Amino acid sequence: MASVEEEAEIAPTIPRNPPSSYMILLRIISKKRTWICIFVMVYGLLLTSSWNFLKSLLSWYKLQAQFSTSRWPALYTSVLLGSLFGLLSMIAALAVVVPAVLVTWISIVVLLAFFGKPRRTLVVEGRKITREIFSFAIRILLKEGNFVAVVCAVWGYFALVRRNSEGD
Repeated sequence: MASVEEEAEIAPTIPRNPPSSYMILLRIISKKRTWICIFVMVYGLLLTSSWNFLKSLLSWYKLQAQFSTSRWPALYTSVLLGSLFGLLSMIAALAVVVPAVLVTWISIVVLLAFFGKPRRTLVVEGRKITREIFSFAIRILLKEGNFVAVVCAVWGYFALVRRNSEGD
């Protein structure tokens, strides 16, 4: 019995309260507006970089259109513009898809638990359902992103060709 008490005195004590900096960080991260600010900053960064890419792509097109009579530069530029906007739309939709998939998965797992499924079966079914839901959401995301890319590419092509023909 004495050895247990001696070990308790010798063993380093673990602080029960985490450091104050950790608590402050935890409070900041747990706020909804923090995540909104991060979301806005990421999309601001994406839009800024895509805007710079758009400006450089259009200046490249102007340079190519001056020296070329073919419509290949317009096609190339419109495909790049379409892929850029398609990618941005997929990233924007992904920000909505992830929480929706998570809420759907939680709802289904809770419903399975209410119907009396054992824990092991619940884990197996939950993994299977998660895989199915996520693959379905990604397929829809890719279809919509590709659709946006095609529409932007076609509009961009006709806008660039029209602009080039008006300039002549």
